[in-house]
Amino acid sequence: MMKAKIILIFAMLAISVCVIAQDTPNARQAKHMFLETYNRAFSEGGATMHYRVNIAGLYKTEGTVWYKGKKSRFVSKNSLGWNDGVTAYYTKEKKKTVEIYKASSKKKSKYEDKFKFRPDDYNYSIASENDGYVITLKAKKGVDGVKEARVLLDKHTRAPKHLKIKVAFLWANIDVSNFRSGDLDDSLFQFPKARFSSYKFIDKRNEK
Repeated sequence: MMKAKIILIFAMLAISVCVIAQDTPNARQAKHMFLETYNRAFSEGGATMHYRVNIAGLYKTEGTVWYKGKKSRFVSKNSLGWNDGVTAYYTKEKKKTVEIYKASSKKKSKYEDKFKFRPDDYNYSIASENDGYVITLKAKKGVDGVKEARVLLDKHTRAPKHLKIKVAFLWANIDVSNFRSGDLDDSLFQFPKARFSSYKFIDKRNEK
């Protein structure tokens, strides 16, 4: 559950690093380019992508995420999640359990605050390479969480292709594919309770 949530945050970072820039031609170009991508990804229609993660060789996984406004969904090897904007459901396949949270609950992931990203906390630059446009972000002095990020965008579609993110002393490499925005139906985010009738349900909505 926690790992999948972090992955979702990583994936969203790929298309949300665009809001603040220094007033230079390079920065203005980057801002314009990313605002276009941001508006596509966070449009009313939502977005989806497939990810493959390698965190310093210590943890590897892959899956698919969908998000639309406050709603989200993910599919990975050992866990599934649905968040309809009110209630969040996370399955643990090995334990055959479903944990239920309020969508606004911080208990969904105790690590979530460590991965918060504020665009104006970084200095960044953009460069053109054979594989695409590379955006490098470096945290300003005193900023916690993500220390550095390198984002590769497709030159033609502006879709995220790869991220390399540094938190503390660890690097996470994330390959992104099948990025698509728009036309996501709300039914995607509805938890299919009947499908998990044999699982144990653990309701944590009233925990403080």
